[in-house]
Amino acid sequence: MKGSKTINVAIFASGKGSNAKKIIEYFANHSFVKISLIVCNNSRAVVLEIASENGIPVLLIEKNQFKENGYLASLQKHKINFIVLAGFLWKIPVVLIDKYPGSIVNIHPALLPDYGGKGMYGMAVHNAVVSNKEKFSGITIHFVDEKYDHGKIILQEKVAIAGDETPESLAEKIHVLEHKWYPRAIEKVLNEYANTERVV
Repeated sequence: MKGSKTINVAIFASGKGSNAKKIIEYFANHSFVKISLIVCNNSRAVVLEIASENGIPVLLIEKNQFKENGYLASLQKHKINFIVLAGFLWKIPVVLIDKYPGSIVNIHPALLPDYGGKGMYGMAVHNAVVSNKEKFSGITIHFVDEKYDHGKIILQEKVAIAGDETPESLAEKIHVLEHKWYPRAIEKVLNEYANTERVV
Protein backbone atom coordinates (compact mmCIF):
# COMPACT_ATOMS: atom_id res chain seq x y z
CA MET A 1 0.00 0.00 0.00
CA LYS A 2 1.19 3.50 -0.78
CA GLY A 3 2.08 5.19 2.50
CA SER A 4 -0.05 4.49 5.55
CA LYS A 5 -3.38 5.98 4.57
CA THR A 6 -6.80 4.64 5.46
CA ILE A 7 -9.52 3.44 3.12
CA ASN A 8 -12.79 4.78 4.49
CA VAL A 9 -15.68 2.50 3.57
CA ALA A 10 -19.39 3.33 3.58
CA ILE A 11 -21.82 0.42 3.83
CA PHE A 12 -25.22 1.04 2.23
CA ALA A 13 -27.95 -1.15 3.75
CA SER A 14 -31.75 -1.13 3.96
CA GLY A 15 -32.76 -3.82 6.43
CA LYS A 16 -31.50 -6.33 8.98
CA GLY A 17 -27.85 -5.74 8.15
CA SER A 18 -26.56 -9.28 8.61
CA ASN A 19 -23.97 -8.80 5.88
CA ALA A 20 -23.10 -5.35 7.21
CA LYS A 21 -22.53 -6.88 10.66
CA LYS A 22 -20.17 -9.53 9.27
CA ILE A 23 -18.25 -6.90 7.30
CA ILE A 24 -17.94 -4.62 10.33
CA GLU A 25 -16.65 -7.51 12.45
CA TYR A 26 -14.21 -8.64 9.73
CA PHE A 27 -12.59 -5.21 9.39
CA ALA A 28 -12.80 -4.20 13.08
CA ASN A 29 -9.04 -4.25 13.60
CA HIS A 30 -7.86 -3.96 10.03
CA SER A 31 -4.58 -2.15 9.38
CA PHE A 32 -5.88 0.24 6.71
CA VAL A 33 -9.62 -0.36 6.17
CA LYS A 34 -12.14 1.52 8.32
CA ILE A 35 -15.93 1.15 8.17
CA SER A 36 -16.62 4.86 8.53
CA LEU A 37 -20.30 5.25 7.70
CA ILE A 38 -23.58 3.34 7.44
CA VAL A 39 -25.94 4.77 4.82
CA CYS A 40 -29.56 3.71 5.18
CA ASN A 41 -32.89 4.54 3.56
CA ASN A 42 -35.05 3.03 6.32
CA SER A 43 -35.30 4.70 9.72
CA ARG A 44 -36.55 1.43 11.29
CA ALA A 45 -33.84 -0.82 9.87
CA VAL A 46 -32.03 -3.12 12.29
CA VAL A 47 -28.73 -2.13 10.66
CA LEU A 48 -29.02 1.21 12.50
CA GLU A 49 -28.77 -0.66 15.80
CA ILE A 50 -25.69 -2.49 14.52
CA ALA A 51 -24.12 0.85 13.59
CA SER A 52 -24.87 2.26 17.04
CA GLU A 53 -23.43 -0.79 18.81
CA ASN A 54 -20.20 -0.37 16.84
CA GLY A 55 -19.95 3.41 17.15
CA ILE A 56 -20.30 3.96 13.40
CA PRO A 57 -21.96 7.18 12.17
CA VAL A 58 -25.24 6.84 10.24
CA LEU A 59 -26.52 8.79 7.25
CA LEU A 60 -30.28 8.44 6.74
CA ILE A 61 -31.20 9.26 3.17
CA GLU A 62 -34.31 10.34 1.24
CA LYS A 63 -35.09 9.06 -2.24
CA ASN A 64 -35.43 12.26 -4.27
CA GLN A 65 -32.26 13.79 -2.90
CA PHE A 66 -30.42 10.50 -3.38
CA LYS A 67 -31.45 10.40 -7.04
CA GLU A 68 -30.47 14.05 -7.48
CA ASN A 69 -27.06 14.24 -5.83
CA GLY A 70 -26.31 10.87 -4.21
CA TYR A 71 -25.59 12.66 -0.93
CA LEU A 72 -22.12 13.12 -2.38
CA ALA A 73 -21.27 16.04 -0.09
CA SER A 74 -22.05 13.92 2.98
CA LEU A 75 -19.90 11.05 1.71
CA GLN A 76 -17.05 13.46 1.03
CA LYS A 77 -17.44 14.93 4.52
CA HIS A 78 -16.73 11.46 5.90
CA LYS A 79 -13.85 11.06 3.40
CA ILE A 80 -15.45 7.95 1.89
CA ASN A 81 -13.22 6.22 -0.66
CA PHE A 82 -15.20 3.04 -1.24
CA ILE A 83 -18.85 1.95 -1.12
CA VAL A 84 -20.17 -1.50 -0.22
CA LEU A 85 -23.82 -2.35 -0.92
CA ALA A 86 -25.16 -4.87 1.60
CA GLY A 87 -28.87 -5.41 1.08
CA PHE A 88 -29.42 -1.89 -0.24
CA LEU A 89 -32.57 -1.73 -2.35
CA TRP A 90 -32.26 1.54 -4.28
CA LYS A 91 -30.51 1.96 -7.60
CA ILE A 92 -27.23 3.85 -7.29
CA PRO A 93 -27.42 7.21 -9.11
CA VAL A 94 -25.02 8.04 -11.92
CA VAL A 95 -23.46 10.87 -9.86
CA LEU A 96 -22.05 8.28 -7.43
CA ILE A 97 -21.02 5.82 -10.13
CA ASP A 98 -19.12 8.62 -11.87
CA LYS A 99 -17.49 9.79 -8.63
CA TYR A 100 -16.55 6.27 -7.47
CA PRO A 101 -15.52 4.40 -10.62
CA GLY A 102 -14.56 0.82 -9.79
CA SER A 103 -15.13 1.64 -6.13
CA ILE A 104 -18.68 0.41 -5.51
CA VAL A 105 -19.39 -3.29 -4.95
CA ASN A 106 -22.59 -5.27 -4.48
CA ILE A 107 -23.60 -8.81 -3.59
CA HIS A 108 -26.46 -10.56 -5.37
CA PRO A 109 -28.11 -13.76 -4.03
CA ALA A 110 -27.96 -15.69 -7.32
CA LEU A 111 -25.53 -16.61 -10.07
CA LEU A 112 -25.65 -13.61 -12.39
CA PRO A 113 -26.51 -12.98 -15.15
CA ASP A 114 -29.41 -15.28 -14.20
CA TYR A 115 -32.04 -13.97 -11.79
CA GLY A 116 -30.82 -10.38 -11.83
CA GLY A 117 -32.37 -7.05 -12.74
CA LYS A 118 -34.96 -4.70 -11.31
CA GLY A 119 -37.13 -6.25 -8.62
CA MET A 120 -34.91 -9.30 -8.27
CA TYR A 121 -33.74 -9.22 -4.68
CA GLY A 122 -34.17 -11.25 -1.51
CA MET A 123 -36.92 -13.84 -1.49
CA ALA A 124 -38.07 -12.89 -5.00
CA VAL A 125 -34.80 -14.36 -6.27
CA HIS A 126 -35.03 -17.56 -4.22
CA ASN A 127 -38.69 -18.09 -5.17
CA ALA A 128 -37.79 -17.82 -8.85
CA VAL A 129 -34.79 -20.16 -8.56
CA VAL A 130 -36.75 -22.85 -6.73
CA SER A 131 -39.79 -22.50 -9.01
CA ASN A 132 -37.58 -23.07 -12.05
CA LYS A 133 -36.14 -26.21 -10.48
CA GLU A 134 -32.53 -25.08 -10.84
CA LYS A 135 -29.83 -27.48 -9.70
CA PHE A 136 -27.58 -24.71 -8.32
CA SER A 137 -27.79 -21.20 -6.98
CA GLY A 138 -25.22 -19.05 -5.24
CA ILE A 139 -23.87 -15.56 -4.82
CA THR A 140 -22.34 -13.04 -7.17
CA ILE A 141 -20.12 -10.24 -5.91
CA HIS A 142 -19.67 -7.59 -8.55
CA PHE A 143 -18.76 -3.99 -9.25
CA VAL A 144 -21.70 -1.61 -9.67
CA ASP A 145 -22.41 0.25 -12.87
CA GLU A 146 -25.44 2.15 -14.19
CA LYS A 147 -27.49 -1.04 -14.76
CA TYR A 148 -28.99 -3.36 -12.15
CA ASP A 149 -26.79 -6.39 -11.40
CA HIS A 150 -24.61 -5.75 -14.42
CA GLY A 151 -21.07 -4.72 -13.41
CA LYS A 152 -17.90 -6.79 -13.72
CA ILE A 153 -18.01 -9.95 -11.60
CA ILE A 154 -15.47 -10.20 -8.76
CA LEU A 155 -16.46 -13.58 -7.31
CA GLN A 156 -19.12 -16.26 -7.64
CA GLU A 157 -19.72 -19.16 -5.26
CA LYS A 158 -22.43 -21.76 -5.73
CA VAL A 159 -24.48 -24.19 -3.67
CA ALA A 160 -26.48 -27.26 -4.71
CA ILE A 161 -30.26 -27.11 -4.52
CA ALA A 162 -31.88 -30.11 -2.87
CA GLY A 163 -34.90 -31.87 -4.33
CA ASP A 164 -37.08 -30.69 -1.43
CA GLU A 165 -35.56 -27.17 -1.33
CA THR A 166 -37.81 -24.32 -0.33
CA PRO A 167 -37.13 -20.62 -0.94
CA GLU A 168 -36.60 -20.24 2.80
CA SER A 169 -34.08 -23.07 3.09
CA LEU A 170 -32.26 -21.80 0.01
CA ALA A 171 -32.12 -18.33 1.57
CA GLU A 172 -30.33 -19.82 4.58
CA LYS A 173 -27.77 -21.53 2.36
CA ILE A 174 -27.18 -18.28 0.48
CA HIS A 175 -26.72 -16.35 3.72
CA VAL A 176 -23.95 -18.75 4.73
CA LEU A 177 -22.14 -18.07 1.45
CA GLU A 178 -22.67 -14.32 1.76
CA HIS A 179 -21.31 -14.11 5.29
CA LYS A 180 -18.27 -16.23 4.42
CA TRP A 181 -17.27 -14.70 1.10
CA TYR A 182 -18.38 -11.07 0.99
CA PRO A 183 -15.88 -9.73 3.57
CA ARG A 184 -13.06 -11.71 1.94
CA ALA A 185 -13.92 -10.45 -1.53
CA ILE A 186 -14.09 -6.87 -0.28
CA GLU A 187 -10.68 -7.26 1.33
CA LYS A 188 -9.23 -8.60 -1.92
CA VAL A 189 -10.59 -5.64 -3.88
CA LEU A 190 -9.39 -3.16 -1.26
CA ASN A 191 -5.90 -4.65 -1.24
CA GLU A 192 -5.76 -3.95 -4.96
CA TYR A 193 -7.41 -0.54 -4.48
CA ALA A 194 -4.84 0.40 -1.84
CA ASN A 195 -2.08 0.25 -4.42
CA THR A 196 -3.68 3.04 -6.46
CA GLU A 197 -3.47 6.75 -5.81
CA ARG A 198 -7.15 7.14 -4.90
CA VAL A 199 -6.84 6.75 -1.14
CA VAL A 200 -7.38 9.98 0.82
